[in-house]
Parts: sequence; structure tokens; C-alpha cells
Amino acid sequence: MDSAHYDVVIIGGGAAGLSAATTLARALRSVLVIDSGTPRNAPAAGVHGYLSRDGMNPRELLTIGRSEVLSYGGTVIDGEAVSARRTPYGFEVVLADTRRFSARRLLVTTGLTDELPPIDGLRKQWGKGVVHCPYCHGWEIRGQRIGVLGTGPLSVHQALLFRQWSRDITLFLNDTVEPTDEEWDKLAARSVMVVDGTVASVDAVGGVLTGLTLRQGSSFDVQTLAVGTRVEARSALLESLGVSSQLHPSGAGRFIETDAMGATAVRGVYAAGNVSNLTAQVITAAAEGVMTGARINADLIEEETRRAVEGHFGPFAAASEAAVSKIVLGHRRHGLDDLQKPADMGTTTTAQRESA
Repeated sequence: MDSAHYDVVIIGGGAAGLSAATTLARALRSVLVIDSGTPRNAPAAGVHGYLSRDGMNPRELLTIGRSEVLSYGGTVIDGEAVSARRTPYGFEVVLADTRRFSARRLLVTTGLTDELPPIDGLRKQWGKGVVHCPYCHGWEIRGQRIGVLGTGPLSVHQALLFRQWSRDITLFLNDTVEPTDEEWDKLAARSVMVVDGTVASVDAVGGVLTGLTLRQGSSFDVQTLAVGTRVEARSALLESLGVSSQLHPSGAGRFIETDAMGATAVRGVYAAGNVSNLTAQVITAAAEGVMTGARINADLIEEETRRAVEGHFGPFAAASEAAVSKIVLGHRRHGLDDLQKPADMGTTTTAQRESA
């Protein structure tokens, strides 16, 4: 089966991928977006912090984004990319259903996954009663009884951060967090309640979060639970091409390192959005997609210009061919003899012909 050829294939149809695709399509590039349909923010009721789109359902935002890509001549398909390899043309991407697509450049915007602690009832509340980012959800939960689940060294910071949105904050250490003396002082100064002991379950009634229960049996009423997850970039496709994930300096998870414009360490391979920026909100991921799309277009222009120069001045360029022909054939070159004769050579008189 012959693969379809594109200037750019984008793996991932979230905010970063669709923004990059729109930018490239507007630059008259042939671009394909391959989307597996598993956005990270699917459980959320709305997108926040996105100017002019605040509160919009995440899937509605992506539907509009797809329409914009299509309106500029881009292509979007549903599918799961399972492998990629370098080819003389550039790259070939293989889907789970065996379809194959090739591209001169490859952009991966597959996002990340959130690894939640194995606590009963926690995942069911993810994106509903359980949140992670105050800038995404703080306004909606302002003034509520908010619990913060201890998951690592950043949990104290998370508790102090959510304190901006509510006076009623409880940090559950969960036998995981051990605050320093300085952190204890900060928690006390900000009136953050601290509870020791392992959390056994996240409780809900009718799908609405009601509180937490510790392993020892104590229960606590909270209306919202903040959880700092460990995040992992969806980097399998990139790593198969030799792009390795890195441990984030914060210890929050692993990500793909790129330069400021999305280029990875492997020539022709780019990444944008949460796969390379673990803390990017939706609007940030979209902006990174625009920048990386522009970078890819500039990269393609450089390549096309280099080839044009080589074609114009290279060993088989017209000027070079004419020079070689002159050296080898001299005046016997086809069509050149007449051009180099004096102007009067074609007007010999009868007397001249007879004397010859």
C-alpha cells in the first residue's frame, strides 16, 4: 500500500496540534493531523483561561479547531499512530489499522497522562470533584472546603496556592509528605489545617464528592479535592525515533525537551504542548502550536531554498552544462555555430562563391 505524502504530519489533535496545523495550512503546506480522540482534559466541564473561549466544553473547542484546519485545506483523521521511522523522503507514520503516511517533517503533540494515586473512588472524581490546577478550576471552587491530597514534595506548595481561593484548606499528608520546619510555619501562618494518616477512599454520593476517609476510619468533609498528579509525556512515538524523555526539574514527571521553537534533538522532529511542557494550560499549548508550526514552515523554506540554489548553481545547472559543453565541443555545439558567425557570413556575394 503506497503511503500518502504530506509536508507535515502531526500526531495529536489537541490545542497544540490543531493550532500548528492551522498555521501550516495557512502557509499553503499540505498537513495531516492524526488524532486518537483521547484528550487529557476530556473529563473537565470547561476550558478556562482561554481568552474568548472561557468555559467552553473541551470537545467543542476541538471540534471548532478541526473545522478551522479543514477550512484552510488541511486534513484531520481519527486514528492511533503506533510507529514511525525515518525514510529518504523524511518520515513514515504507521497507524494501528495499518494505514501509512509519510511527511517531510513530523510534529508530535500527544500530550501527557496523569498518574493518580491508587485510592478508591479517586479516578471516578477526576475532573469533577478532584482537580489539580487552581488556575483551571480555582474560580469555580472558590470559598469551598478544599482538601489537598499529599502526593509528593510539591503538595505543601499546592495547599498554600489553593489558599488564595478559600480560607478552608486541609492538607492530608497521606503518609507521603513530611513538611520541613519552614513549611510548617507557612502552613500555620496561613491557617491551613494538616491531617496525618493514609487516605483510604474518596467518598461521593450520587456522583458528587463529599469527603475523604482515612485508613484508620476517620472521615472528613470536603467539597473539592486537589491532587498533584505525577505526569508522563506520551512519548513512545518520539522515543522510537531516538528522542528520549527527561525527568522534569520539579520531579513532577517526564517530558520531551525541545528548544524554544519546538525542535527536538532529532532533525526534522518537533514537539509542542504538554508532551514538552508539563505545566502548559490549553491556551499555552495552542500558542506553542502556532510557534512550532511557523518554525517548521521556516525549516521547509530553508530546505527548498537550498535545493533551488543547488539546482541553479550546482553541477547540473544550466550555466554549468553550457560551460562544460563549450569546453568539450567548442563551436560544434548544437545551435551555437550560427550564433557565433559574423553577421555578414550569411550574405556572401556570387563573386565570393565563384572565387571560393
